[in-house]
Amino acid sequence: MNDLKIKNEAVTLVDQVEKRLLQYIAENKLKVGDSVPNENELAEALGVSRSILREALSRLRMLGVVESRTRRGMVLSEPHMFGGLQRVIDPMILGEESLFNLLGFRVALEMGICNSIIDNANKRYIQELEVIVEKGSTRNALNFYRADHENAFHSKLYDITENQSIIQFQEIIRPVVLFVRDKYNDFFEPINRELLRKGSLVTHQDLLNLIKDKDKQGFRRGMEQHFAPYSKFLKASKSGDNLKKLK
Repeated sequence: MNDLKIKNEAVTLVDQVEKRLLQYIAENKLKVGDSVPNENELAEALGVSRSILREALSRLRMLGVVESRTRRGMVLSEPHMFGGLQRVIDPMILGEESLFNLLGFRVALEMGICNSIIDNANKRYIQELEVIVEKGSTRNALNFYRADHENAFHSKLYDITENQSIIQFQEIIRPVVLFVRDKYNDFFEPINRELLRKGSLVTHQDLLNLIKDKDKQGFRRGMEQHFAPYSKFLKASKSGDNLKKLK
């Protein structure tokens, strides 16, 4: 551990300690469950005070990289892949550009999982989607954009991929998507009504029918049309002129 010494760098001392600790873990090929040297040993090897070390370790604990266990002290743990993001992605503190970028990422992500949804949509998943669609159906065709129904349907699509990273990420960005949609509802609603008037509004029932038919191309086209309001919104947001009028 003699090579852990901190060098003079143009970043905070805590940042340097955090970086060196991560390097130590990688260089020593520590695995989940392996013991990590105690605070006294680490502080001495790094040449820093225990207060500085503890602040760096608190960051790693927050990310789930290390944890304390009875009689064993600190051990390496498997972090939540998006644990850090979950703590900072708050629509109330993010700027508009970040909010819009996350909305665009969400659209791109769902377009990217279309084939996986069709491949994995077994009888049980289809039945669960049918229940969601039935609960959300009303005489108002625009009702499928209601927050609770929108969330339930699209969350189930992520579940169908059976990819935990995708499922976790959508749970993190979901509040952002709902925040943007509600804040700019005056922009989205006219688009939805115009699509409905033209007969080109793709509802959750339409998407479910395509999933049942195992129609990959049709489902992808349906998703593109389903997200048409978001796509128009993101295009308008690049100039900002149309959105400013809505605030």
